[in-house]
Amino acid sequence: MNRRDYIKTVALGAILPMASTYGYPFGLGELSRVKFSSQWHLWPDMKWVGPQYWANRLQDWVIEKGKLRCLVAGKNRTLHLLTLQNPSGSSKLIVKVGITNPWIGMPPSTKGCVGLRIGAKGRFDDYRSAAVYGKGLDVGLTADGKLKIGESLFENAISKLPNSIELILSSEPKEEGKQELTVKVIDQQTQKVWIQQNGIEVDNSVLQGNFALLCDVHTKDQVKSIASFDNWIIESDSIYSNSENLYGPICFAQYTLHRRKLKLTAQLAPIEMIVGHSVSLEIKLQNTWKVVSEKTLTHQGRAVNFQITEWYHEHDIPYRVCLKIPTLEGNHLYYYEGTIAKEPIDEKQLTTAVFSCNADFGFPDSDIYESVLKLDPDVILFLGDQFYEGTGGFGAQYEGDFDVLCLDYLHKWMMFGWSYRELFRHKPCAIIPDDHDVYHGNVWGEGGKLADNSNGFGAKSQDSGGYKMPPEWVNMVQYSQTSHLPDPYDPKPVDNGIRVYYTHWNYAGVSFAILEDRKFKSAPQHVLPKEAEIYNGWIRNKEFDIKKYKDLEAELLGKRQEDFLEDWVHDWSNNTQMKVVLSQTNFATIATLPSDAVDDGVVPGLYIPELGEYIKGDAPTVDMDSNGWPANKRDKALSIIRKGFAFHIAGDQHLGSFIQYGVETHEDSGYAFAGPALNNIWPRRFWPSLRDPNEHSYDSPAYVGQHIDGFGNKATVLAVANPHNMHKEPKVLHNRALGYGVVTFDKEKRTIKTDCYRRFYNPLEKDSQYPGWPITVSQEENYGRKAVAWLPKIQIKGSLLPVLKVFDSGNELQYAIRLREFSFTPKVFAEGKYKIVLTIPETGYERVIGRLRATREQGKVIVVSL
Repeated sequence: MNRRDYIKTVALGAILPMASTYGYPFGLGELSRVKFSSQWHLWPDMKWVGPQYWANRLQDWVIEKGKLRCLVAGKNRTLHLLTLQNPSGSSKLIVKVGITNPWIGMPPSTKGCVGLRIGAKGRFDDYRSAAVYGKGLDVGLTADGKLKIGESLFENAISKLPNSIELILSSEPKEEGKQELTVKVIDQQTQKVWIQQNGIEVDNSVLQGNFALLCDVHTKDQVKSIASFDNWIIESDSIYSNSENLYGPICFAQYTLHRRKLKLTAQLAPIEMIVGHSVSLEIKLQNTWKVVSEKTLTHQGRAVNFQITEWYHEHDIPYRVCLKIPTLEGNHLYYYEGTIAKEPIDEKQLTTAVFSCNADFGFPDSDIYESVLKLDPDVILFLGDQFYEGTGGFGAQYEGDFDVLCLDYLHKWMMFGWSYRELFRHKPCAIIPDDHDVYHGNVWGEGGKLADNSNGFGAKSQDSGGYKMPPEWVNMVQYSQTSHLPDPYDPKPVDNGIRVYYTHWNYAGVSFAILEDRKFKSAPQHVLPKEAEIYNGWIRNKEFDIKKYKDLEAELLGKRQEDFLEDWVHDWSNNTQMKVVLSQTNFATIATLPSDAVDDGVVPGLYIPELGEYIKGDAPTVDMDSNGWPANKRDKALSIIRKGFAFHIAGDQHLGSFIQYGVETHEDSGYAFAGPALNNIWPRRFWPSLRDPNEHSYDSPAYVGQHIDGFGNKATVLAVANPHNMHKEPKVLHNRALGYGVVTFDKEKRTIKTDCYRRFYNPLEKDSQYPGWPITVSQEENYGRKAVAWLPKIQIKGSLLPVLKVFDSGNELQYAIRLREFSFTPKVFAEGKYKIVLTIPETGYERVIGRLRATREQGKVIVVSL
């Protein structure tokens, strides 16, 4: 399948009058003569308004009794048409608007209007940007019965205000670069022209953009539905038409393949109310589509999960999700197509693309797909903060009807898919939610506790520990983002029925341990003395020394995940060659702030340095949102992880970095890459105090080397992608060190190469990466602890390379590794007696070599025939 084949939608009758095949969505389409009709009367009632439209907000617009209805009176509620933009010839827009009494009875001073928005433009020249953030020329009826056209108001000649109108807007080209508008408001009951305004001249540019319906009400009163819309018609003899711009009702899908089990989750729009619908997964074999599973949509996250065991296909397999919707015209079929990629078991390398921290500053982020397409990674990783509470422009809704809360989430989640679905349409993908995905700035889950929201949903709630949102809502988020991951290691829910997803994903010889950083973590406020003055996980008392409290009783990953990691470092089955840990954040705090700062609230306003400039006066942070706290449990986690020679990939930090962990000493553990933010809402920085920062340059930074973070954790910094003033607009995108990572696991050489790409750069060209990258380390370097003694060299005779495990005299695993070569001299960290276990998990072979004494000198050889 061509990688630029997109959704295919088959629609019967007049509901979708445009062409049916989706193409590349960033083009403008074709200039043509068009007559569009909304046709809502053909749809059943539902909490979604069709694939031609984008609703702001999702939960505010429904189809009810054949009409479009706006459920709330609020600012900037819009419904954008996605398939038509930029009229250049004669055009006419007609829509029937039903207005209920609350609108007409509002004070004349009430701002806003109900009607149309034309020429809506967003932050970027993209119909999706316009659909979410578009501003344009508003034309409609005000609360006191005036016609509003832009900033102008026009009186009516009839005293009684109509509650059902037909709004007609016509435009005619005039002299070059100009259009003349005529606006009529007709009382639908009497068919009298209630008000008419002619001869309004505007520049062509005013009309360039999206068309939208508008219900913009600026009032503090709690008013529900005030308007319904029907029979929206657009006629033009010259307009850009692009049916490829449709979105939904199957919005996107993500999948993993683990030990021949396929799990795929399809994200749908809210169509569950439609009686008789069905959702099926089909795969294409021998040029024929075969239905492998069929379901109905019942989940409140509007996600459907499919599972297929015994997946034995040795080549790429096309798949499609099919949705059947009964309407008044009969059954309509919608398709979303993708590819289940062949697992690259026999390939020497496995390449993963790393993303996190996706604010909406760059939405719809079309450059990311264009760049990553050039690199063609095998696996896609989204490691948290797939969106932020402010995504979409309306903030987060924390209270109210439960399903409305779900739809509020879905509005943001659908925007994520709109930006990034092409990254994982044809690739397996791991997605793990972080704090903002569940509407938290920070989460200390405390094993599923419920947060105290009595003082609101801000920092006090977070500091109380647990989750702000209802457990069912948290489960809904997790299901939509993680139900495609391999089955949880231990599926037992935590408190209040909140489910878990931490798991092991084995793909193409690389074993991923997927962690839940936040779910079991202790709230700092509950375990530290009051004099620490905790606020939002920060120690605001500058005199309080957190390093003195390293051994306090607090949880990081929790015993369940520690046990999981212990088991995981033992498990090298299914031809595992290399291991990597995926988590939301890293096990160190690689960030600094001005020394007088008591928390990171200052971050968005900090000075952005010029290239080559060194910031002075910073100190290490004590941000307990990171996995650097609690330090003792951080050390325990790393002491387990390094036993598997595992590399670590994380998100969350908003600051790209590459470090080597230290537990007892610097560099005695593994390496970690924290990827840069896709869209950086919190531009952290790393400018540690140095004796001679004058030796610093942008390409050779002075901060590279050994450091101690704010909690006393040891870390050796190899590279950091600090924000710098790039003198480009918009600054929020160019000055905040945006980008993504690519980590390549070479299974033959047993090396890990990390690339850290700048956003908006061609990744194939020079200077596309941040200073210090690319960085390559070996698998064995991920247990950097120095040898104290050595066991005899193991010399293998045979054709298969075994897994070698070293146990001490107490039968505790020291480490395990799949041998790269047929000879290996095991290091140990104390003198004494040990045993070596050699296994080939794929055949069941095992040999135990016991009573081996470690010596300071190397030399003895044990030959093992397999």
